[in-house]
Order: sequence, then structure tokens, then C-alpha cells
Amino acid sequence: MSVAIIHTRAQEGIAAPAVTVEVHLSNGLPSLNIVGLPETAVKESKDRVRSAILNSRFEFPTRRITVNLAPADLPKEGGRYDLPIALGILAASGQVSPHALGRHEFIGELALTGELRPVSGTLPVALEARKTGRSLLLPEANADEASLAAGLTVLPAPHLLAVCGHLSGGAPLAPYKAVNGAAADAMVPDLAEVKGQAQAKRALEVAAAGGHNLLMLGPPGTGKTMLAVRLPGLLPPMTEEEALEAAAIASVSHLGFKAAQWKQRPYRGPHHTASAVALVGGGGEPRPGEISLAHHGVLFLDEFPEFDRRVLEVLREPLESGVITISRAARQASFPARFQLIAAMNPCPCGYLGDASGRCRCTPDQIHRYRGRVSGPLLDRIDLQVEVPNVPQDALLQLDPAAETSATVRGRVCRARERQLARAGKANAWLTPREVERDCALAPAEQTLLQKAVSRLQLSARATHRVLKLSRTIADLAGDANISSAHLGEALAYRQLGAGSA
Repeated sequence: MSVAIIHTRAQEGIAAPAVTVEVHLSNGLPSLNIVGLPETAVKESKDRVRSAILNSRFEFPTRRITVNLAPADLPKEGGRYDLPIALGILAASGQVSPHALGRHEFIGELALTGELRPVSGTLPVALEARKTGRSLLLPEANADEASLAAGLTVLPAPHLLAVCGHLSGGAPLAPYKAVNGAAADAMVPDLAEVKGQAQAKRALEVAAAGGHNLLMLGPPGTGKTMLAVRLPGLLPPMTEEEALEAAAIASVSHLGFKAAQWKQRPYRGPHHTASAVALVGGGGEPRPGEISLAHHGVLFLDEFPEFDRRVLEVLREPLESGVITISRAARQASFPARFQLIAAMNPCPCGYLGDASGRCRCTPDQIHRYRGRVSGPLLDRIDLQVEVPNVPQDALLQLDPAAETSATVRGRVCRARERQLARAGKANAWLTPREVERDCALAPAEQTLLQKAVSRLQLSARATHRVLKLSRTIADLAGDANISSAHLGEALAYRQLGAGSA
């Protein structure tokens, strides 16, 4: 057999398009040419493959070898093609039986000794391979991640020799048995540890119940960061689909997926010096940024106005759509980014505006410029905007036996989210305008209240819709079928901070 065909997959965003590795041996001067838009790492695979074959005691053909990676217009990068190329050469030269090749897909980087090294983006490959009905043969270090694709036969191998032994039928590889089917217990801080701040805790509960964005404004040391890091512990458990999406993004990122994080809500807190590319993703080979790594989780931006204005403005589109598309001259990649934005900021540059001690010396112009770093359109997309004042000293030093734990609040949040899923199949924060009309209808008295508030607070159409969604969430927490004036009034109270500072 002078032609061999191997199935593998490329990496394009969080997608894993199919790639066919075609290897042809012909007469001529000995050479190895790789075609099909290979990048540098793929071109270098010829040296790794040659050494791996020789060190595995196989014969490297002294013929003209052509390797085609199809489709030819899809960029190929990384060392994941080493194993398919090596198997194609061995099959085309008759050293490995070609009959079993069609039942498998292969990925893996080869060491010069023939050992298999792990590659990134394994989970998207596994999810796509599962649809074809083929089994996936890959390095042992990637087996845990690939096993998350339930129903897929995962065959981990330590060495090129083990792969060849499996294909020849002499030493079949054992299918990998997943050991991490359940979510790992995360050490999430408890809400009961936060002293005082009843209003902020209530806002955090409402945000968790409906998937809403939250802005906290207050002096330094009042507990804004403590509240933010406790939000993941209030969110409902991740569904299987949500967990797979979050794991797939981590798999293709520079961080990689860790089995211990399975079904844990992501929490990302980038420093305020982060660039726009770090936040939304990008690069010559597009990679997910912080907003995508926070998919189905929390993105916490502390010192909100200290972020570069252009960096903050790139959040506006994904906050609405839940997707970020990165376009380059040669290629385009889309990453999901359905996250909850939690932001924290001081009331003024020095941080002590309104403090009883009178420490603040900021002028009105300085305060206006400081708050003006966060644009009105961005504030318009933040549903809850609350003040987090200083906690009295006596409250800090006293134990509060009535303080609610994260588990208690999470129970109410889960019940409210179940009502939303039963009604619309999604959290209230992501309702479409048509769904808002259907699920957030108001009685005449509530309509009059909303009209007066819209006029007084000068709310935009977007902000008005967000008030309705927020009211629906508050009603769901109370277990009420209809939105009352009390629910609407509480939702409007969360918008007054933004109206005053925009």
C-alpha cells in the first residue's frame, strides 16, 4: 500500500474541524514534504516523526514521502499531527496494518523516543469524534479530559509502539474508564463571613438568581471583593452542557483544563492593567480571553475605573450577545462569553467620599472625571448598582448568629432559577425583547409606576428592559407569579446609583 489515510482534527477557536492526513510513497530521491497549509510546528514534525519511527525500531522509508493535510485551506498548527503522520508513513510502507485506521481518530505529539506527549484542545476533539462513532486514540495525559465526552471510546497510549500494537491486534489498548464523573468540591468562601452589608448581600443574591451584572461602589475595605469571591458559591450547579462548554474553552486556552475543576463555576479576576486582548482574547492564533474563560461563571473587575477606557468598552458587545468574535486578516474565531460581570469601584479618586471622618479632599471635578471613566453605555448594561458603605465597628467585632450561609442563600437562588428555566429555558438576564413582553408583563398600576420612574431617572429603552428582567427575578425569589409594585420598586432602586453618576 503506497497511500494511507488517517483521521485527525485541527483546532479552530473551540471547534475541532476534521482533518484527513494522506500519506503517499513514491519513487524518487528520499524526502518528506508536508503540504496543506502547515505552520512552523507542523513543518518541524518531519524531524520528530523520523526519529520516533527509528527509535521505535521501525524502518523509515527511503523514498519520496508526501503528506497532505486536507482541507488544504485550513491552517494547521501544533504538534498534534505527529502521531497521525507517523502512522500514515508506517501504514503506507506496509509496517502497520491499515485495516483498523478508519475506525479511529488520532492526535498526539511525538517525542524523539516515540513517547506520546499531551496536546491542547483535547475536549473539543473528543466531542466531535463522538459524533462520528469513531474511537479516539491519544496520549495518556489527555485521557481524563477526553473521557468527559460521555459515550466516546477513549484509547490512551504511552508510546508509538503501543499504538502500532493495538492497530495490529497483537496488544489491544484498554478503553479508558473515567474516574471524575462528579463535580469536585470547591473551597468557596462562605457568605456568612461577611459582616453587615445586608443591602449588598441582597443584591448579590438577586444577581445570582437571575444571572444579572452587578456594580458595587464604596470606600476601600468595606467588603466589595469579599462579596464578589463568594458569588460562585451562590450560583446553581452547572449542567452537563454548561460544564462541557466551560471545559472546552479552558482546554484550548494557555491554562489548559484541569480535571479537579470539573463542574466548578469559573471565577476570573484580571488586574486593572490587563489589555483589551487579554480581556476579550486574540493573538495571531486566536485564543480565548478572560471573558471567555469566565463563561458560565463570574468575571470580577476590581478598581473598575482604573481599567483603560478602551478596554472597558470592548465589554459592551459580549455583555449583550454572550459571544465574542475575533477577526484577523487570515482567519476568524468565535468564543462564547456568557459571563456575569461583577465590578467594584471607589466613590472618588481617594476613595473616602462621604466618609464620616471627612478625609476626602477630592473636588467635584475630580470626582466627575473619575466616575466618567466608566461610560454611560457600559453602565446601562449593568443591572444592579449598589453602594457598599463602611461597616460600624461594633458590627465588625460581634458575632452574628443570624447571618445566612452561602448554602441557605443558594437554596433560594436555585429555586428561583428553576422557575426561570421552566418558564423560558434560560436565566432572566438573557431574555429576548419578545420574551420580556411575555414573561414580565405589568398590571396597570405597575405600568404607571414604571413610566414615572423612566421619566424621572431618564432610563433608556435598554435600561427599562433590564429593570423588567430584574423585577421578574425578584418576583421569582419571592415565589410570586406576577410582578408587584414592591418587586418593581426594588429593581428601580438598584438603578438610581447609575442614574446619578452617569
